[in-house]
Amino acid sequence: MDIDIEIEAPAWEALDLPALVAHVAPLVLRDRGLDPDICTLSILACDDARIAELNADFRAKPQATNVLSWPAQERGADQPGAEPDRPAPDVFGEIALGDVAIAYETCQREAADQGKPIENHVTHLIIHAILHLLGYDHIHEQDAQLMEQIEVRLLENEGIVNPYGQD
Repeated sequence: MDIDIEIEAPAWEALDLPALVAHVAPLVLRDRGLDPDICTLSILACDDARIAELNADFRAKPQATNVLSWPAQERGADQPGAEPDRPAPDVFGEIALGDVAIAYETCQREAADQGKPIENHVTHLIIHAILHLLGYDHIHEQDAQLMEQIEVRLLENEGIVNPYGQD
C-alpha cells in the first residue's frame, strides 16, 4: 500500500502514526474486498488550528474536528443502508482512495474524555476515515448503522472495545 503521511504538527511524533496507519489501513481494505497493494492514501497529521481552517474551507464549519476525509471519487451508495460501489483500479492498476486530515489535540482530548488510549481512538478514526473514502457515510440512520457495524467489528478484531458503547 502506498501511504503518504505528512506530519505537520510535532505532537504527532509521540504516536507512531505511520506504523498505526500501515497496520490499520490494509485491514479495512481487505475487509471491504480490496487489495491494499494497489491502493494509495494520503494523510495530513495536523493540529486543531489547521483542521479548523480545512473544516471552514471545505465544510463551512470554522471549528476543529477530529478527522476529515476527501475521497478521490464519489462512491456513495444509491440507497440508504446499501453498500457503496467498490472502487476499481484505474488504467495504471491503482486505486486512489483520497486524502485524510486528522487533528492531534482533538483526538487527544476526545480520548481522554472517553477514558481510552489515544492509540485506540486514532485507530477508530483512521478506520472511520477510510470507510468515508470508500463511500460509507452516516448521514442517514441506515448508513450510520452499516458503517458503525463495520467499525465495531474491525476494532473488536484488534482488541479495541466498541466506541459507540453498545454491545
